[in-house]
Amino acid sequence: MRTHLYTSFYSHIILYILLTTCCLSISSCVRGEDYSDTPEDNFQALWKCIDEHYCFLDYKKDEIGADWNNIYTKHHSRLHSKMTRMQLFEVLCDMLSELKDGHVNLYCSADVGRNWSWHEDYPENLDTELRQQYLGTDYKIASGLQYRILDDNIGYMVYESFSSAIGDGNISDALFYLRSCNGLILDVRGNTGGSLEYAERLSSHFTNERRLVGYIAHKSGPGHNQFSTPLAEYINPSSGYRWQKPCIVLTNRSCYSATNTFVRNMKQCPLVTILGDQTGGGSGMPFTSELPNGWTVRFSACPMYDAQMKQIEFGIQPHVLCALDSTEMARGYDTLIETARQLLSSQKIPLK
Repeated sequence: MRTHLYTSFYSHIILYILLTTCCLSISSCVRGEDYSDTPEDNFQALWKCIDEHYCFLDYKKDEIGADWNNIYTKHHSRLHSKMTRMQLFEVLCDMLSELKDGHVNLYCSADVGRNWSWHEDYPENLDTELRQQYLGTDYKIASGLQYRILDDNIGYMVYESFSSAIGDGNISDALFYLRSCNGLILDVRGNTGGSLEYAERLSSHFTNERRLVGYIAHKSGPGHNQFSTPLAEYINPSSGYRWQKPCIVLTNRSCYSATNTFVRNMKQCPLVTILGDQTGGGSGMPFTSELPNGWTVRFSACPMYDAQMKQIEFGIQPHVLCALDSTEMARGYDTLIETARQLLSSQKIPLK
């Protein structure tokens, strides 16, 4: 389970109560029900758990036509009493995949059911070998951050995973080293997420004041629209070194989960421009439950929103759309990095 840090003692207490209540409710998805380990009962247990606790059912129905009742009918017809465990696993995974949610998984001892359409169905807009050419071999490393000064005096920083620990000292020292640069390119392409704590920590170095960045809620009942009152989420300015010049964040469809939240936060910072492709999404905080046969299901239970209370489950649009150009790539140029360099060097950052 991911946790999220708030900016006051009371907010921590409120969040703890919210998550504890949600966890207790979800952990009892199939408890108290007279389920046995049969294909029928496992199917019913999974369908009901999602029906009562998944947080995007109405939203997914409106956006992609994923009607959970119709999905039940479609996949229930595939059940039969003689099916093998792996045949049942396939049916259940196919049912869950209709939600098109990277935070929805089914785990058994032999496989993990997953949906990666949030990035597989789109151009990657990242060539890691080409990106490495910009970093070179003498780049600096501050825990999970890799950074250097490019030859046009633009700072370039790569953060490949929010699962890689970063402290305020790492961030402060890296940004202080880059302080003489005319601007900063922060490349989070291919970063599929990790810790929300690190997402908040990094974004706090790009604001000088407390900023509303979004909201979070949780299911308060079994109805598809039964949610708690949304709780505001803020980032506070870091007590360490804070970046005071233009920054361009590079994104692609593989920016997911905690990285999606990081981009949401950064989009509220005045000197930050988002450039690249729409992020992959993944705004539902995931929780887990267990089926009668012991398989584990993970699913989105707490929806997160942007500062305007808009859903970010399917991703966040950049300020500047930009894609890799194959001709430029053949010449050894990354279109997103070069576009960001031009904007920062000319100081002609598009108005947001």
